[in-house]
Amino acid sequence: MSYFSELSRQYIDGQWCTGSGSWDIVDLNPYNGEKLASITVATVGELDRAYRAAARMQKAWGRQNPYSRRLVFERVLRLIEEREAEITETIITELGGTYLKAGFEISLCKDMLREAMQLSLRAEGRILPSPVDGKENRVYRLPVGVVGVISPFNFPFFLSLKAVAPALALGNGVVLKPHQDAPITGGTLIAKLFEDAGLPAGLLNVVLTDIAEIGDAFIEHPVPKVIAFTGSDSVGRHVAQVAAGLFKRTVLELGGNSALIVLDDADLDYAVDAAVFSRFAHQGQVCMAANRVLVDRSVLAEFTEKFVAKVATLKVGDPHDPATVIGPLINSAQADAITSQVDKAVEEGAQVLLRGQTVGALMDPVVLGGVPDDAAILRREIFGPVVLLVPFDGEEDAVRIANDTPFGLSGAVHTGDVERGVRLAQRIETGMIHINDGTIHDEPIVPFGGEKSSGVGRLNGDATVDAFTTQKWISIQHERSRFPF
Repeated sequence: MSYFSELSRQYIDGQWCTGSGSWDIVDLNPYNGEKLASITVATVGELDRAYRAAARMQKAWGRQNPYSRRLVFERVLRLIEEREAEITETIITELGGTYLKAGFEISLCKDMLREAMQLSLRAEGRILPSPVDGKENRVYRLPVGVVGVISPFNFPFFLSLKAVAPALALGNGVVLKPHQDAPITGGTLIAKLFEDAGLPAGLLNVVLTDIAEIGDAFIEHPVPKVIAFTGSDSVGRHVAQVAAGLFKRTVLELGGNSALIVLDDADLDYAVDAAVFSRFAHQGQVCMAANRVLVDRSVLAEFTEKFVAKVATLKVGDPHDPATVIGPLINSAQADAITSQVDKAVEEGAQVLLRGQTVGALMDPVVLGGVPDDAAILRREIFGPVVLLVPFDGEEDAVRIANDTPFGLSGAVHTGDVERGVRLAQRIETGMIHINDGTIHDEPIVPFGGEKSSGVGRLNGDATVDAFTTQKWISIQHERSRFPF
């Protein structure tokens, strides 16, 4: 079965249909440029149908016994397990992901679905005391109604499910708009899984379209109460501005410029392994990736030699080759843009420690050292296989450099003294940071999110309950109140 022929349509109100827009999204294999699908975009009218369907169906779904709701997620999990080979092939073909990346992403999805089953039962109410005699205060936790989800191209299967599954589990309807470079993996594949798992038609809708066709209608539509967006900080800022003007809640998971810090007492061989994975997983197209590896100057020479040697062994090429570690970027335009950033950094004085070539969407790994303090590349997200080795002199200097960025998503500290690492980690302005590990982690019950330009809000566990539900106070006066007039 080819998902690209079967699922290259809109999924609205339980129907697979062709969009009525005036142009097509062309889905391409980033490795060889092969055309995978051509999808006519959805219009504002079709988006309206999707939101209205979700709102209509949500009312009964939100009242449904949560024990019965959770059965849907159990079935989706089983379907993913049964179809893992086909899903893996789709991730490799549409995204240029390697077998390692596909396995990692599918594993994350399975964990998220197991958590979604539990979330169905987590919208707990409370009874609170009152200063008024005879009064009972009940606080109910209710679905928000409909959630609009906008997902990115890098981990679209997981990052779509990360919002879609919990929102549905908590009793909401959902409209999902995947990135146009990942319409199947991030969109209609998920619709198909939920359809086959028996989710009531109309609760989940997938619209394949773009701002060029619908403008800000996805955010401005009156139905959705929450917009969950994962993507760049520039687009996230726009989403926040539009949503705020309409009093809509947002959950924004944005970019990063993470630092992996190697202290003078670190296990250097282990730190090298962690840093290589943290930078080059999925070609560096990971928001938590370690753009910057900060190394105490006293161990810089030894670390650099080992790090560059290991990076030089990473195989670049066809993601269908099981030996490939670095496959293509999502498209050649992205590869060209990152290559230009590297060229600019070198012009500004950065030292090339390792660099190959860029051919189409394939980009050999780049290691830069000696990057000038005022270089633009130090403070931006590099969404590709480029890493900056930055020396520091002592902990104060490490903290200063790590925090000298508008982003604050993830990070790591390597040290032989765990509590030293924790003390340092507390001073780094990030939403997440890991001691003696990599920078790329996402666990289903631990709050995930960033500080500064890396986002607003958190997902996972209790944070997801807060994101996709609202609280309602109902008081009961069991004794007669006395009023002043």
